[in-house]
Amino acid sequence: METSEKGFVPALLLCLLLGGFGAHRFYVGKPLTAILMILTLGGFGIWALIDLIVIATGGFKDSKGLKIKAG
Repeated sequence: METSEKGFVPALLLCLLLGGFGAHRFYVGKPLTAILMILTLGGFGIWALIDLIVIATGGFKDSKGLKIKAG
């Protein structure tokens, strides 16, 4: 199975530290949803928390629909 060139650790750290501002979504190439996260402060924190869980469990995908790589 093909995986993204984007890494798990940077995405997880960006979400953990700057999740309310959508930094992890900019990183994986999803600028429109990242801007929406900025405007809603991460969906009032809920959207950012959901993304954090999805990243931590390995289910987060980049803009091409590829799962981010674990290593």
